[in-house]
Amino acid sequence: MYRTKTNGELRLANVGETVTLAGWVQRTRKMGGMTFVDLRDRYGITQIVFNNEVDADLCDQANHVGREWVLQITGTVAERESKNANMPTGDIEIIASSLRVLSKSDTPPFTIEDNTDGGDDLRMKYRYLDLRRTAVRRNLELRHQMAILIRNFLDARGFLEVETPILIGSTPEGARDFVVPSRMNPGQFYALPQSPQTLKQLLMVAGFDRYFQIAKCFRDEDLRADRQPEFTQIDCEMSFVDQEDVLEIFEDLARHLFKEIRGVELPAKLRQMTWHEAMRLYGSDKPDLRFGMTFVELMDVLKGTGSFPVFNEAAYIGGICVPGCADYSRKQLDQLTEWVKRPQIGAKGLVYVKFNSDGTVKSSIDKFYAPEVWQQVKAAMGAVDGDLVLILSGDNANKTRVQLCSLRLEMGERLGLRDKNKFECLWIVDFPLFEWSDEEQRLMATHHPFTMPNPDDIPLLDTDPARVRAMAYDFVCNGVEVGGGSLRIHDGELQEKMFQILGFTPERAMAQFGFLINAFKYGAPPHAGLAFGFDRFVSIMAGLDSIRDCIAFPKNNSGRDVMLDAPSELDPAQLDELKLDIKP
Repeated sequence: MYRTKTNGELRLANVGETVTLAGWVQRTRKMGGMTFVDLRDRYGITQIVFNNEVDADLCDQANHVGREWVLQITGTVAERESKNANMPTGDIEIIASSLRVLSKSDTPPFTIEDNTDGGDDLRMKYRYLDLRRTAVRRNLELRHQMAILIRNFLDARGFLEVETPILIGSTPEGARDFVVPSRMNPGQFYALPQSPQTLKQLLMVAGFDRYFQIAKCFRDEDLRADRQPEFTQIDCEMSFVDQEDVLEIFEDLARHLFKEIRGVELPAKLRQMTWHEAMRLYGSDKPDLRFGMTFVELMDVLKGTGSFPVFNEAAYIGGICVPGCADYSRKQLDQLTEWVKRPQIGAKGLVYVKFNSDGTVKSSIDKFYAPEVWQQVKAAMGAVDGDLVLILSGDNANKTRVQLCSLRLEMGERLGLRDKNKFECLWIVDFPLFEWSDEEQRLMATHHPFTMPNPDDIPLLDTDPARVRAMAYDFVCNGVEVGGGSLRIHDGELQEKMFQILGFTPERAMAQFGFLINAFKYGAPPHAGLAFGFDRFVSIMAGLDSIRDCIAFPKNNSGRDVMLDAPSELDPAQLDELKLDIKP
């Protein structure tokens, strides 16, 4: 064996033992006639001591090793004179008796420390080195721990893990597919699954009434911090359940994970908020409830009650109350105004009202309103002396609420209210079943075409489908959509109606989803499902701003793997074999 112990397990109880360790050189230090080598593996770091007076040749050998060399060390465990309370192994050291170089290393392109000097692109290019850093390694260990907890939890509740195929048919409704050419079927293509949606529904028809899978999924869409072209989801489906059954089980799963991983007790029953309420109060279907500043509509107070033309012409006026910030300077308020006018936010301006601690009021549009109007604003906002009210308006209510949402989150960030060690989870329910697509000029499924409409709204499918609510639900934590799902349509006629509203001809519906439509003819049970974004869930537990550091080999913001240099061009011989031509 190359080692008898790891670099993280030795303690004072091991003093006097002869051990063999193996690992990478974290750093070396020469102090007089002594040389110290910190040896690292994924379990920890152990200090190795070489004494020139005891063995000059061995000490000289240690003086010539470099960072990240791979060594095998044999020696005796001794108690350290100068202990290091910051290391689990800080009470002991190894008095070396032999050193064997297993592998030499070039000088790494960045320091392999928690606080590294490597930028994102450099670390992604040398990801195998970045993974040696304790901070990144711990994220993957956390991911492993969560996967084990999830499997055990679902197994104990009768869920069966079933693997579904990666090469499937394309379903262009929704996000873009990644497609894979078939050599044996020239001119035809597989698609990589955006989710195992239809396949898990077929498992319900097959009688597997509780399915789960930690599934790889793929979407060819623009990237951001919480999105990758390939991602992992905790994918589940159940038969003979209603919405509350699903929410109860997966609340329990979330509660179990938070308790085991973070020692956090979630409430016995999570809050449920309708989509309309979330948009009205927060301008988002994934509201961050760690802090207040809910929206207050001010149309009745400010439209037509003064001479400010922007408000008098607005379709929506709304504000947030920022506690204790009436002392913001003009410079700070000007900076906020420029911030909301950035293209990413798109507001035309920002109005402020300062309710000063001495009872006076100061607004950026003082001259347009009588003093009593500001008192009405104060009452409507629930403000007190010392508070700052920030107001946005626009000719599109939903668009302005989204802008106000960005402002609210920014103020929460600036005031330190988005604590990563605080967790506020809820369910968003009663989503619209359809949403209008300006690009397609038609109604699109908000989630997917298999979502059950609210039974109370089914008559509206013929008269006003845009008002139909979906039997859908999202699990939101700290302003992040961690997962979501819905009750599924299991009635063939209702599914056909859904396809008609979405603009599918019977021929197109059969061509794309005939396998599911036909399966429903053979006894489909009522069923429902949910998928948690596994990468997002891990990143929340780890307190990360991006999901990339909890994925072993992630893509960059352009969807590239800079380590493997992928995607890349194919050899002309491969293109010929696949019967493909590349357009210039």
